[in-house]
Amino acid sequence: MLDLTGLALPPFAATALLLDLDGTLLDIAPTPDSVVVTPELLATLAALRHLLGGALAVISGRSVEQVDGFLRGIPSAVSGEHGGALRPTANAAIERPDLPAAPPAWLAVAQALIAAHPGSLLERKARGFVLHYRLAPESGLAIHAGLAPLVATRATEFLLMAAHMAWEVRPLGTDKGSALRRIMGRAPFVGRLPVFIGDDVTDRDAMAAATALGGVGLFVPEIFGSAAAVRAWLARAVRDGEWPG
Repeated sequence: MLDLTGLALPPFAATALLLDLDGTLLDIAPTPDSVVVTPELLATLAALRHLLGGALAVISGRSVEQVDGFLRGIPSAVSGEHGGALRPTANAAIERPDLPAAPPAWLAVAQALIAAHPGSLLERKARGFVLHYRLAPESGLAIHAGLAPLVATRATEFLLMAAHMAWEVRPLGTDKGSALRRIMGRAPFVGRLPVFIGDDVTDRDAMAAATALGGVGLFVPEIFGSAAAVRAWLARAVRDGEWPG
C-alpha cells in the first residue's frame, strides 16, 4: 500500500524530514522496551541525514533519551514527550519548556492500578506517565476510569490522552506541532520544507504544522499502511536520491 495521490512532496534536496517513532519507524511491540531496531534502519537513517544536509529529526512521545538510545543518536534533533523536551543538535543539553509535573499522588494511583491489573505497565516521564495495557487488554476501561477523575481536577493543566493500547497523562502547553515548529527554526532545518510522517492522532498536530510551513504531513495508515512500508519507502529514497512516487 502506497498512495501519494494528490500530495506534492518538496524536492528531495530541499526537504527536512521529521519522523514519529513507534508505529512509524518501528513496529508496535508488546512492551515499550521490546521494539526492534534493525541495523538496516539505522543505516537508512544515517544515509538520509547525510543526503538531507543533516535535516533529519524524530518527534516522539517517548523521552529524548529513549529515542537516542534506540537510534544511536543518528537524528540531528530529537523532540520527546510530545514536545515537552528537545535535543536541538547532537550532544546538546535537553531543553524543556516550563510545564507542570504530575503530582506524586497521581503516581501512587497509577501504581495501584498496575497492581490491580496484572500485565499492565507504568512508564514514567519527566512530567507525566503512561499506563500501558497491551498485555492486559481487558483493563483499558478500568485504567481510564481510575485516571480520568484525577486529571479532571486539573483539566487546564493536564490531559488524559489515548495512545497505542495505553493511557497517557501529560501536561498541556505543548504538542508535536509546536515541537516541529521549534525544530524548523534551527539549523540545519531552517529554510527547508518539512515532511512529517506519523501514525497516531497525536501526530496530526505535527502534520498540520508541516503543511502550514509549506511542506506536507503523511499519515501512515492512509499512505503507507505499516511501519515496514515506511522503512521500505525511506530505503528507496536513499537508493534513488529522491522521494519515491
